[in-house]
Amino acid sequence: MNGPLLYGVLIFSAVMITFIALFQASTAKDPVEKRLEQYGRAAEQLDEPEAEVRQRPKWPLMTRLMNGFGMGPRLALALARADLPLTAAEFGVIVLLVGSVAFMLGFLRGGPLLGLALVAVCAVVPNVYLNMRAKKRQGAFTQQLPDVLTMMVGSLRAGFGLSQALEVLVSQFPPPASTEFGRVTRAIGLGIPVQKALSDMADRIGTDDVGLVVTAINVQYEMGGNLAQTLEIISETIRDRIRLLREVQVMTSQQRLTGMILAALPVVLAILLSIINPTYMQPLLQPGITRLLLMGAVVMQVLGFLAMSWVLKIEV
Repeated sequence: MNGPLLYGVLIFSAVMITFIALFQASTAKDPVEKRLEQYGRAAEQLDEPEAEVRQRPKWPLMTRLMNGFGMGPRLALALARADLPLTAAEFGVIVLLVGSVAFMLGFLRGGPLLGLALVAVCAVVPNVYLNMRAKKRQGAFTQQLPDVLTMMVGSLRAGFGLSQALEVLVSQFPPPASTEFGRVTRAIGLGIPVQKALSDMADRIGTDDVGLVVTAINVQYEMGGNLAQTLEIISETIRDRIRLLREVQVMTSQQRLTGMILAALPVVLAILLSIINPTYMQPLLQPGITRLLLMGAVVMQVLGFLAMSWVLKIEV
């Protein structure tokens, strides 16, 4: 395939992406569907008269393809935990389009191997980004959880009901706590049972601490008892666990810094040597055993960094 044809394909892809983006931006949503998307349920899951008129799902081919491979539910949960306002099909289409453009650019510049390498990068980077965003959000919610439980205990002891206590949390805390409890209160207002709304929140957050709190609330809600006292005990337990986790991070900070320095040192030295004397690193890039040695060194360096990270990952 010659250069002009590849450039024509790239321009065509860019124009198609632009038109698809404009079409998606101009498509009006059903008001009921917009409300339900705030807490992660689709209109087809309701037994209300408003849900009788069902819209065709967007990107039906991508939706069927992802559900056929079992990727749809897992990706939807990952997007909910990362708090990205995209459906699984939309995210899949974006990754597919970016991967196609990356393959054509790689094929144009360095051949099919470079194109496939760029496609692999485009397939891995979105998942890494979702995991990093979800872990950051989980950590922020966990840091807020003891104060959330303390205020909930105070609200319950002041005579508020559970729904009123949740509304107080929405108004008094910043995101992500206010966002998640706001979804819970909207779900309750639309007729979803309290236990179901809280369980959905626990699935979106995906931490053991939130699961423990939601389980305690659901059990107390069904069986009765002193919910304020139970939440106070859980709050103290979570606060102690967070304190212990911080102590572990402080004690392992030197080892983690050492691992990052050892991982970055060969790369930094290679860049500096290439700048100071460009011909010094040339033999390592020649075909043959030297290139295999370089590849083996990179693989061993990555494995060593992963091993150190795994050793220093202490569960509390």
